[in-house]
Amino acid sequence: MSMTDLLSAEDIKKAVGAFTAVDSFDHKKFFQMVGLKKKSPDDVKKVFHILDKDKSGFIEEDELGFILKGFSPDARDLSAKETKTLMAAGDKDGDGKIGVDEFSSLVAES
Repeated sequence: MSMTDLLSAEDIKKAVGAFTAVDSFDHKKFFQMVGLKKKSPDDVKKVFHILDKDKSGFIEEDELGFILKGFSPDARDLSAKETKTLMAAGDKDGDGKIGVDEFSSLVAES
């Protein structure tokens, strides 16, 4: 399954394009723009599993830095600051990684 099976390619392109400047990433705006906010809980979980590149059941900090590439291969990497901000927003239990329920909450709060 690919991201475009779940989200519109046009929405992905617009959302990724809106955050091309370093340190401009805003996960709340991004999740809304890409159409993730209005997806079913099941589809949000499917997106999580696509972003979980090593299939560990978690999105670790190193994977989080590449989150935009999970939506579009030619997107930029997040800066260290953006990655830490996103991790702080998503890692509710403080274990240094984002699980599927934490990711679902992060999207729902957007």
